[in-house]
Amino acid sequence: MQTLRRIALAGTELEKAQCGTIRLKLLKIGAQIRVTVRKVWVSLSSGYPHAELFARVLAALEPGRAT
Repeated sequence: MQTLRRIALAGTELEKAQCGTIRLKLLKIGAQIRVTVRKVWVSLSSGYPHAELFARVLAALEPGRAT
């Protein structure tokens, strides 16, 4: 969680959030996950209020991406 906060959440409203808050807002979400040979698809609910933040965190954690 510390690494997630340091790398992916820098500059966001969850930058100084407690681990429980990060887990509640970013990790405990309802989503449909489909796994194919080459990709993992995560479909979030259209009513998910933190979808933009989730996408930003995901982009920051992509392999090979400079931070």
